[in-house]
Amino acid sequence: MQYSADGQSDGTATVQFPRPGFLASVFRDLGAENGQEPDGAAAGRPRGGATGDGPSGDGPTGDRPTDSGPTGNGRTDNGPTGNGPSGEGPSEPGPGEADPDEAVAAHARAATLTHHRTRAVRAEHDRLADLLRRAALPVSAMDFESQLRHYQPRPYPADGPGGGAEEESEPRWQDFAPAEPPVADPEGGPSRRLLDSGYQRELAQARLTHQRALREWRTRRAEAGSPAADESRRAHEAAEEARARAVREYNESLEECRRAYRLAEPAAVESLLERALAAAETATQDLPAPCRAVFRPLTRTAVLDLDLPPLDLVPSLAGYRLAPDGDVLPVQRPPADRATDYLRLVARLALRALQAADAVDTDEILAGVVLNGWLRDPAAAEPLCLVSVDADRDALARTRLLPPGTPYEERDDEGVYADAEQDEALVRLRQLGAAVTPDPYDRAGVRPAAQAGATVPAAADLSANEFAQLVRDLLTRGGIAQWSVRLRGPAGLVATGEGAPGTSLPGRWVVWASRDTGSIGAEQIETLAEAVGEESAERGLRLTTGRFTEEVLDLTAEEGRRHIHLIDGDGVRELAHTHLGLPLATGG
Repeated sequence: MQYSADGQSDGTATVQFPRPGFLASVFRDLGAENGQEPDGAAAGRPRGGATGDGPSGDGPTGDRPTDSGPTGNGRTDNGPTGNGPSGEGPSEPGPGEADPDEAVAAHARAATLTHHRTRAVRAEHDRLADLLRRAALPVSAMDFESQLRHYQPRPYPADGPGGGAEEESEPRWQDFAPAEPPVADPEGGPSRRLLDSGYQRELAQARLTHQRALREWRTRRAEAGSPAADESRRAHEAAEEARARAVREYNESLEECRRAYRLAEPAAVESLLERALAAAETATQDLPAPCRAVFRPLTRTAVLDLDLPPLDLVPSLAGYRLAPDGDVLPVQRPPADRATDYLRLVARLALRALQAADAVDTDEILAGVVLNGWLRDPAAAEPLCLVSVDADRDALARTRLLPPGTPYEERDDEGVYADAEQDEALVRLRQLGAAVTPDPYDRAGVRPAAQAGATVPAAADLSANEFAQLVRDLLTRGGIAQWSVRLRGPAGLVATGEGAPGTSLPGRWVVWASRDTGSIGAEQIETLAEAVGEESAERGLRLTTGRFTEEVLDLTAEEGRRHIHLIDGDGVRELAHTHLGLPLATGG
């Protein structure tokens, strides 16, 4: 309660406010301008100035008593602090007490820091989503036709838009003379027009214009015949001839490359493939993912080595949160979600490279494409293969490499990121028989389908599709047609074929070809003989890159096994040189 000057209660209550510093911080947080206070704030604060003295005597109630109030116990109505109206306000917190203003300010700073850090993490997520979208954009075919250049001659600047094809004629007075005024009186004669002041002004202006144009024309003719003008025109013509020659030479060299490409020369094929792969990176220039190509004429297969982006490109945090004690704590993402996001990006980059190689091969030189995705960590001694694809031409033709329509779509039920099993790019990559790491962050690598180390490979360096293509080419050149693969695996294949009568391989055949480093035993020959009987074939062929034991050689020399023919590693290399004209290195 408040008291009047005579010490009696006036029936009003005194409202206690915290210290001025707290109110100032609250008003500042609410956006109030300096110097503005809500109604009643000034009334509840002592008016004694910076010293904290009680209210001055100029108020309507005058000076208030400083002695004890009517209670008689030395206390006033200002609360248990004992400070009267003329006191110094609430007391400061003791040494062991926390400052409430500082606690509130610290909490506000921590909340702001949490917000800004979370926004930075969300920006990383948005960048990844944008990369996923752009990595799935279709690429343009970089074939030879699209690389041709065309020459368009540029006219000499002094010739103007007409190109100087015709010589400029002398300005004629007839082109500048004004139209004569109509004759009001036909019988007045030409003397009447001479008295027309308007016509005379137009006539004088036309003569001046004609004289100016005539002087400019004569000046241009004089300059055209000067040595400087002749030298400028000759320089322009020389520059145009150089441009035309450069375009012609480039197109001729491109045609030479095209002829070499059609002959399956490795340098020409690799140059075209790397141009197409570099052009495919245009949409994601901020994400370097170089891809190198090696072409093997023996199997007409391109081996692509794709450098994958670093693992830290995918955010590991979902954001930040403010703990009850005021600490700013990071919120980790589940490891499976992070691995899925990285594999989604890898799948799009791999599909884009495969599409670029397939689109540029308009002459169908390639029989297949092998792509290996490598993670090159400077801290690791060797690069790690995280994805490997071995696709023949038929598989690439059957598979739509990129999702139709919108390449990236954010679903409401999944947010920015989708499950790996539902991701379109990963599904299509697995349809090609790709080997994909289950967890890139656990450094779980996969075995490359083929190594791109040497242009002349050994049998062990070939992929499964390459080895099947090599066996088919060798036996097709030998006379076996109607080739049909029954079983195929990483180590070899089982196929049937028909040899035309009169060739070196007549009749129906069962072919068992495998890549081996050891010796082939008699049990495999018995298995092949049974397959020949089941297929109603006439002959069987056991082809291996290894060798046969003496027991096998003796077995096939017997009367009941003479329909089984053997080709070892030396025979395979000899057939490659004879039928394909290309070498096959030793070593497997």
